Amino acid sequence: MTLNASLRALTNTSTNPILRLGRCQFHWHAIPLRNSHAVALNPRALVRDTDTGIAQQPFDQTPLRDLKQHNHLLFRYSRNDRTQEALHLFVSLHRSGLSPDGLTMSCVLNLCTGFFDGTVGEQVHCQCVKCGLAQHDVSVGTSLVDMYMKTGNVRDGRRVFDEMSDRDVVSWNSLLMGYSWNGFNDQVRELFCQMQVEGYMPNYYTVSTVIAALANQGAVAIGMQIHALVVKLGLEAERPVCNSLISMLSKSGMLRDARAIFDSMENKDSVSWNSMIAGHVINGQDLEAFETFNNMQLAGAKPTHATFASVIKSCASLKELGLVRVLHCKTLKSGFSTHQSVITTLMVALTKCKEMDDAFSLFSLMHGGQGVVSWTAIISGYLQNGGTDQAVNLFSQMRREGVKPNHFTYSAILTVQHAVFISEIHAEVIKTNYEKSSSVGTALLDAYVKIGNINDAVKTFVFQRITKPLQGIDSHESFKERVSRLFLKSAEIKI
Repeated sequence: MTLNASLRALTNTSTNPILRLGRCQFHWHAIPLRNSHAVALNPRALVRDTDTGIAQQPFDQTPLRDLKQHNHLLFRYSRNDRTQEALHLFVSLHRSGLSPDGLTMSCVLNLCTGFFDGTVGEQVHCQCVKCGLAQHDVSVGTSLVDMYMKTGNVRDGRRVFDEMSDRDVVSWNSLLMGYSWNGFNDQVRELFCQMQVEGYMPNYYTVSTVIAALANQGAVAIGMQIHALVVKLGLEAERPVCNSLISMLSKSGMLRDARAIFDSMENKDSVSWNSMIAGHVINGQDLEAFETFNNMQLAGAKPTHATFASVIKSCASLKELGLVRVLHCKTLKSGFSTHQSVITTLMVALTKCKEMDDAFSLFSLMHGGQGVVSWTAIISGYLQNGGTDQAVNLFSQMRREGVKPNHFTYSAILTVQHAVFISEIHAEVIKTNYEKSSSVGTALLDAYVKIGNINDAVKTFVFQRITKPLQGIDSHESFKERVSRLFLKSAEIKI
């Protein structure tokens, strides 16, 4: 598929559901683009005008459209989230015979990063190579790295980075963020060291990215070394750095230190409040989380979907149905009621409060947008509330709809105490390579023990090499001798 064909497909409102919402706004733009009238254009008016639609009108009437004018309008569309018009304008630029520059390509690549799966980004990459911009223009190379990383193509993102003839700290930041985004936290630490060896000075964005990766790893000792570097570089007052530090310290159980940094911040944003609220929730301080949430609103900071997700988790822990209802209303008023993470968290809270009908209603409202997290939440909810048959049926429906279970899903469904079903799930676990997961292995062992299948329990135990596998065995008095022999036998096997 050519570049034009790819972009035309993406700007086709009949095939792209994202753009279909803006169909009404698109019709006025499509017709004037083919017309031209001799009217003078004031580029300054184009830049300063706050209404992109007004800026477009003199542009459409001008026969002499140079690259600078195209770029001005392209950036304006991009800044105002008018992706549809931006892509249409890029197609017209390509048809006009004008050669795009680095600014044009960077802008279009950023659009691909924000909305699409990388297919169009690859087509734009081809154009960048033809124009000689991929390797020799730092902004284009950085945008390509960002695009590939954020669409999950880590290998090509790294390849683009390695082929860049010139790099800057922004390029390194894009690479670091890409690895962190895709869960390769070990590589983030290595690249951070390599970056400094090659003589690039980290900025606050670099440090905040590395601290976030270390927080996900639980590498507190190294995180504290980075904290020392933050002080040395004079970045301790930078808001993104403080936000990352709050998150890292909270996840490490050092909530008092996290709170000290939070309280010392003069200019908190929503991320700061969210990090502190999430820190309280992670550490089981639900009342403090609510207090911080109230202070956030009093301070005039607007809650985001992440805010509501954290606070609703506290409701789930407290099993406060009234608070769940109130927060559900707040999400509706704030426009976050359709956000998947908010819906999933609400579902979990309702299942904890034994309101399965309401939880399933929320699940059904997702209209085919259910991911593995949502499916796992509703399946676990039914299992926790005695709805084994519903859980099994939903698990089967999940697989029919092409949603692949993860280790959380398997760990939950293995609590169903049926010998044939457990054997079937075990076979599927082996096929999908989840048998090596410690949580799935523990769930399998527990399932076999509870149905009295000690032989398969032994095999699972030996395979997993789990030191604490037999939770719940003490309740099965008739198996105590056989369990003792199990451990004696396993001691003879070289584990």
